[in-house]
Amino acid sequence: MNERALKKEIVRLLKNGELDAVLAMRESCSAKRMLNLLIGCFCNDHELVRWLAVTGVGNLVVALADNEMEDGRVVMRRFMWMLNDESGGIGWGAPEAMGEVMACHRRLAEEYGHMLVANMREDGNFLELEMLQRGLMWGIGRLAEVRPELLREKNAVRYLLPYLDSGDPTVRGLACRALGNLKAVEAKGRLSGLTGDEKQISVYADRSLEQYSVGHLAARALERIG
Repeated sequence: MNERALKKEIVRLLKNGELDAVLAMRESCSAKRMLNLLIGCFCNDHELVRWLAVTGVGNLVVALADNEMEDGRVVMRRFMWMLNDESGGIGWGAPEAMGEVMACHRRLAEEYGHMLVANMREDGNFLELEMLQRGLMWGIGRLAEVRPELLREKNAVRYLLPYLDSGDPTVRGLACRALGNLKAVEAKGRLSGLTGDEKQISVYADRSLEQYSVGHLAARALERIG
């Protein structure tokens, strides 16, 4: 199957939520070829396609890194480059993919976790576009689900707090979720102030999309913090 036909089939399957069928294509297609096609789906118009591509990339990079660690590093550096002004691109999907990969692979998380945090820092590789900040908040939250101690060591809570004041409700809501996953006691007062925020946002988790209010996510974060 040529590249165009293969990408078309991958998009069709992802629209139907059939990520496992896409990943099964590795039996007849190299992991690196699949990886390139899935990264290409980060810009797809269909929201679920974009998110399932992120999950699929995480799965593939883990397989690559388990076989040869340097192959995993190459992909992580590619995501970092995508977020660099010199790349000439925007970097859609890169923060989400970095968070997913590191949630699934401890060694890559230990080596590159600081780079995800640096994307929140004004003295680091700060991401100015709100659309990229959405992806960054999701990526931080995803990594915090699995490796909260790693992010706390990098002072992630300190850099997350300002995002609760974002004018973008998705950024605010996903920041709430990330702080809850980090059990950030420092954020309790700020989170309490957001429990009445009725703005609705879409949240991706467990291969599906759900709608929540920012206030609901703030309340859930407070429950996690205790």
